[in-house]
Parts: sequence; structure tokens; C-alpha cells
Amino acid sequence: MGIKKIDVEKVASAIEADAGEALPDLRQALTEAQTGHGRATTPEQVLVRQARQVSGLTQSAFAERIATPLATLRDWEQGRFVPPGGVLCLLRLIIKHPELSQELSAA
Repeated sequence: MGIKKIDVEKVASAIEADAGEALPDLRQALTEAQTGHGRATTPEQVLVRQARQVSGLTQSAFAERIATPLATLRDWEQGRFVPPGGVLCLLRLIIKHPELSQELSAA
């Protein structure tokens, strides 16, 4: 089956079930891929952005909070590089427990 014939909702639901969490930008990304517009977004990019957004911080503030250079955070959000496994784990924890982001600033 080609990408143009997929049921976006069905595919998104299956991916979210497999990931064990909601991926807010997934449906938009699938729709863009289906129509041939937009850019490719990786699950890691979505994870980085989602963790920063639930923290309510700017890129600069979030990079400082997780002790990462701002340029590196931008590279992760733009998909130029994939964060290491330990960082992905930290981001998942922040998404599920946003208060952890606050505790990082106190550490």
C-alpha cells in the first residue's frame, strides 16, 4: 500500500500504541507525507520538542536546564542529529513527569 492510501488515524493510533504515549505532531506529519508537502519529522525530534514544551521553556532555557549546548538542542529539534539514548530516556521522563524539569534546575 502506498503512502497516499493510508488511513492516517489508523496508522497514528497504531504508532502511538506502540510508543505507549500520545505523539501530538504525528497526524500532521503523516498527512504532510501523504500529500507530499512538509518535511520529515523523526520520533526523536517530536520527543525533544514535546519535552521542552511540557517544561514551558525556550530552547535556550531548556538547553541550560538539561546541561546541553543550545546548538546541540537545536540540532536535535531540527533532526540533524539524534540525541544519545540517555538523553532520550531523560526526555521521556520529563514528558511523563514535568516536575522533574524543575528539579533539574535545583540540582
